[in-house]
Amino acid sequence: MKGYIEERAVELAGFIIENKATVRAAAKKFGISKSTVHKDVTDRLIQINSALAEEARMVLEKNKAERHIRGGMATKAKYRSNSK
Repeated sequence: MKGYIEERAVELAGFIIENKATVRAAAKKFGISKSTVHKDVTDRLIQINSALAEEARMVLEKNKAERHIRGGMATKAKYRSNSK
């Protein structure tokens, strides 16, 4: 793997863990695609730093489990603001 990809994977994991960020938020912050973030954190990072990869994976799993709740809240807010 190239050095900058390894650095990016570590930076992404650090950002996700520190901010409890979603894949989408990390992608926006770093200016890369969601697929790249996911690939870096789930596949590439395991080869570089497995402990960091595990921590990041836990945050991503928690975000995935709560995704439907955030979606429902966004829909509720959308219709609440449209009805006024």
